[in-house]
Amino acid sequence: MLLDKLIEMSRRYGGDPDYVLAGGGNTSFKDGDVLYVKASGYALKEIDASGFAKMDRNALAEIWNKTYSENADEREAQVLAALTAAKCADSLDKRPSVETLLHNLLPQKYVLHLHPALVNGLTCSADGEKTVRELFPYAVWTENAEPGYILAKRVKEDIAVCEARTGKRVNTVFLKNHGIIFAADTVEEIDEIVRGVMETIEKRAKYIPDLSEVEFNADKAALLAPALRMLVKEGKNSYVTFKTNGMIAGFVENEQAFSEVDGSFTPDHIVYCKSKYLFVKSSDDMEVQYDLLQKSVKEFISANGFAPRIVAVEGLGFFACGSSVKEAYTASDLFTDACKIGVYARNFGGSEFMPGWFADFISNWEAENYRKKTSVGTASNGRLDGKIAIVTGGAQGFGKGIAEYLIKEGAVVMIADLNGEGAEAAAREFNAVYGENRASWIKANVTDETDSNAMAAEMCLKWGGIDLFVNNAGIVRSGPIEQLDLASFDLVTKINYHAYFLGVKYASKYMKIQHRFNGDWTGDIVQVNSKSGLEGSNKNFAYAGSKFGGIGLTQSFALELVEYNIKVNSVCPGNFFDGPLWMDPVKGLFVTYLKAGKVPGAVTVEDVKKFYEAKIPMHRGCTPPDVAKAILYCVEQQYETGQAIPVTGGQVMLK
Repeated sequence: MLLDKLIEMSRRYGGDPDYVLAGGGNTSFKDGDVLYVKASGYALKEIDASGFAKMDRNALAEIWNKTYSENADEREAQVLAALTAAKCADSLDKRPSVETLLHNLLPQKYVLHLHPALVNGLTCSADGEKTVRELFPYAVWTENAEPGYILAKRVKEDIAVCEARTGKRVNTVFLKNHGIIFAADTVEEIDEIVRGVMETIEKRAKYIPDLSEVEFNADKAALLAPALRMLVKEGKNSYVTFKTNGMIAGFVENEQAFSEVDGSFTPDHIVYCKSKYLFVKSSDDMEVQYDLLQKSVKEFISANGFAPRIVAVEGLGFFACGSSVKEAYTASDLFTDACKIGVYARNFGGSEFMPGWFADFISNWEAENYRKKTSVGTASNGRLDGKIAIVTGGAQGFGKGIAEYLIKEGAVVMIADLNGEGAEAAAREFNAVYGENRASWIKANVTDETDSNAMAAEMCLKWGGIDLFVNNAGIVRSGPIEQLDLASFDLVTKINYHAYFLGVKYASKYMKIQHRFNGDWTGDIVQVNSKSGLEGSNKNFAYAGSKFGGIGLTQSFALELVEYNIKVNSVCPGNFFDGPLWMDPVKGLFVTYLKAGKVPGAVTVEDVKKFYEAKIPMHRGCTPPDVAKAILYCVEQQYETGQAIPVTGGQVMLK
């Protein structure tokens, strides 16, 4: 295909975070009188032929012969109309990139526009122009200019001057506080130029980012995240994610250190991190720290008219905030990139941010706001949109099915399981289907207090809080009284009863913080109990006893936590015949019950299954969606707590 090489180059550079972040960057290819340029709203790393706008080069050239308004808004509207008119008939549904004019004025067949932190350490530094003229005498340096028509005009003029001075065709353009453009007639040439530029700058870079892991006060960060999530919430949804490393720790050491990155380096940083950041002083006293955080956020919003996207805490790290998961994580990536630029800039005279007029222009520029909307995505509109949930025992069976259903309905879900490999596999599977960072995982022994605390804290560090805790992890050991040993009885009690207490203890710890800073917030704890928690179970007393006890905990937790707007309920599923709990050929209940003689006259596993199916008025076993829908009911209703809701197909009915 004609565009194969362009697509390959676009994906290769677009998929490398050292060159491109947040779907940024741009590429193009010229074929005679036609320019193929990446359209707005498409990410390089996954682009195909449909992601390129097909433009008439002659019509684009005519734009330079017209006169436009002195008013920036009117001028950009006029130029956008001209660009739209230059689209070929088969690209009418594409929005041409604002950089289309810039791509067209370079005569080479291929153009690659990137934003590497290494390069931007140079373009965003005090000695940037001086260093470029020294290291790259045949390259163009272009000063700050409004993106679109004005930038293209400035680059056009600078190229003419450079080529007149050097007698050579320009193939590299450094854009101050923006990025770099490469141009060549082949992809191989492009690659060679890129390598040469990167290697040349690297040789001058004595200061490089320290991305190593560092020790930090994880407890403090986890306690701050839910408070911040509530304080910066501007709409229905709010997410907060925490980050630190050796480089970040250096910048948050104090306000003086933070000043090196406390500004906007490029348009991308404004688009995804906003034009102002918040630095919060630190205290060892959490009550004082909460007061400092609340006061700082309130003053920031009052002064700027918007909530901070980046909140750095002295001696800790930074939190990135957003109204969607993608928005929060994109802000985190972009501010990390800003920190890298800050380090590299030390090699070239120190940081130099975008001037105020430029930052103001980008903040209000319709084209960049459009790009942001298409890049960070929108809400899912599911029934659990905006909810942050934990599902214990989520690597398989009911738990995995519940976790997936919650994600489908808009929640982000952490899968906690002793089977770490299974939890990781499930999270990877869900993220591949439903989107990056929609699922996470943690290996956790739910009977261990340290693991239970770590599980809840990790949720806060990753997404900013907990709205729904689903205590699903459970185990069965059955047999007649004289045969079941105490070790088996204790194991069932620990996992089905003790672990429920531990999970609630630490989940509610962070949920209470959210209520403290937003009295309208509501949270939910749902225990996946069993029909065996509603009536006794023959030769299954350890399991039934633990489940009966679980309902006692549910009712008691409900009374204690209601003042924090936390509802606590149990759902009591019937038999999940299709899951490993029943179907496992070695440890499954069908085999276990057959061996225990629970079903009189049963000779085979199939006999046991038919016996249990016959007990159900609905004539089938319970499924994960059945249970998940009951959980959704618990979350959505606002007037029930301490309840045990049967999901048994009519097998067990409330009295």
